[in-house]
Amino acid sequence: MTYAEYNFDGLIGPTHNYAGLSFGNIASATNKGAASNPREAALQGLAKMRAAMKLGLKQGFLPPQDRPALKTLRALGFAGTDCEVIEKAAKTDRQLLANCYAASAMWTANAGTVAPSPDTADGKVHFTPANLAANFHRAIEAETTARALAHIFSDKKHFVHHPPLPGGMHFGDEGAANHGRLCEDHGQPGVHLFVYGEDGEKFPARQKLRASEAVARSHRLGPDNTVFIKQSIAALDAGAFHNDVVGVANGTVLFLHEKSFADGDAAYAAIREKAPFVEIIEAPAASVSLEDCIKSYLFNSQLLTLPGDDGPSGEMALLLPQESEENPRVRAFVEETVARNNSINRVIYKNVRESMRNGGGPACLRLRVVLSEAEASAADQHFILDDGKITELEGWVKTHYRDRITPDDLADPAFMEESLSAMDALTRILGMGAFYDFQR
Repeated sequence: MTYAEYNFDGLIGPTHNYAGLSFGNIASATNKGAASNPREAALQGLAKMRAAMKLGLKQGFLPPQDRPALKTLRALGFAGTDCEVIEKAAKTDRQLLANCYAASAMWTANAGTVAPSPDTADGKVHFTPANLAANFHRAIEAETTARALAHIFSDKKHFVHHPPLPGGMHFGDEGAANHGRLCEDHGQPGVHLFVYGEDGEKFPARQKLRASEAVARSHRLGPDNTVFIKQSIAALDAGAFHNDVVGVANGTVLFLHEKSFADGDAAYAAIREKAPFVEIIEAPAASVSLEDCIKSYLFNSQLLTLPGDDGPSGEMALLLPQESEENPRVRAFVEETVARNNSINRVIYKNVRESMRNGGGPACLRLRVVLSEAEASAADQHFILDDGKITELEGWVKTHYRDRITPDDLADPAFMEESLSAMDALTRILGMGAFYDFQR
C-alpha cells in the first residue's frame, strides 16, 4: 500500500491583523498595533502551497475560521444584532474584540495532533484537535477546528476523531507544533516525539506532559513508538513558545538547535533507542544563537521528503522563510548543512512575511497528515489542491480581502460584514453547506 504525506496548510483568513495577543511570542509582541495586509498574507500562503506542489508533494488546506467570533461575544454578554454586538464590544473592551477577530487558526501546526494508520493499534488515522488552552484567542478555535477536521476526514472506516482534551491549562495541548514523527518511509511504522515544557523564568510553557501522554493514549500509540522529551527552559525563555521554533522532524532526520531539549544527550539516546535509523543534524549554539534561530525561524521550516520516480527519493528539501536567508549567520549554517553529506540537499526560501510578523513561519502554517491512497481518496477532495483550485482560491482572496487593516478597523461593523460575506462565499466554493456558526 502506498502512503504519502499531505501538508494541510491554513488558508489565511480575511481578518489577519497584528493585535499582539500571544504572550511569549516575540514577533507577535513586536508588531502589535501595526497595519497588516490580509490579502498579501493569504496570497503568500497560497504561493507557498504552490511551491510545495511544484516539488511533487501532496498539498491540502484547512479553511479559515469565521471571525469575528460572534458566538463567543454573545456568550460573554454582548447582545443585540450582529452589528450591535461589535459596537458594544468595541466600546467596552477593545482587547477582547481583538481576541475574537484573531485569524490565528491559519497556523494549522496548532490545529491538532495526527497519528497515521501504520502507527495506531486499530490501523486508522487518529485526530485530536488542540485545546490551545494557554491563550483565549486560540482556545476558542478548538470547536471549529474539530468540525473542520471531521468534515474533511469524515469516513469512519478510515478516520477517528477525538475531542479536544479537557482540563484547561492542566492539560494544555498545542498540537503538532510540539510533535514530530520519525520513520524510514511514510507508510512504515514511525516513532512519535512529544515535546513538553515547564514554565521558564520569563514565559510559561504551553504544552503539558500529561496532555502529550493523553493524546498518545487516545491515538493508541504504544511505548515502543513514543518518546516524551522535555523542552529546555533556555529555548522557551528565548521565545521558542513551541518546539517547532527550535526543531523539526521528518522521515529519518531530526533537524534542531543544540539547546532544544533540557537534556540533549538523554533525549538523543532515547530517540536512537526507538529509531536507530535517525540522522540528527544539530545547529551548534556557537554557530547559530537561540536569538538568531528565533528571529529567522530557521527551524520553523518545512523539512520535506522529495518524491522520486518510484516513490520517495530519500532526499530532503528545506522550505525556509526569507528571514533565514537575510540573516548571514543562519544562511551560512544552512549552506554548510546542505554542502555536507546528509539527507538535506536542497533549500527554498519563500516570502511568508505577513505570517512571520505575527510569529508563524512555514512550519506553523501546515499540519502534516500521512495518508494511504485509499485514505486520501476518502478525504473531501475540495480540500486537496491542484493548480486550478489554488487559482480559484487566489481569485476569492483578491475579491474579498482588504490590503490594509489597522486596529481601528475591528470596531467597524462593516468590516465584520465583509469578513462573514467572504466566508459565506468560500463555503459555496467548497460545497460546505451551512458550516459556520453565523450561517446556522
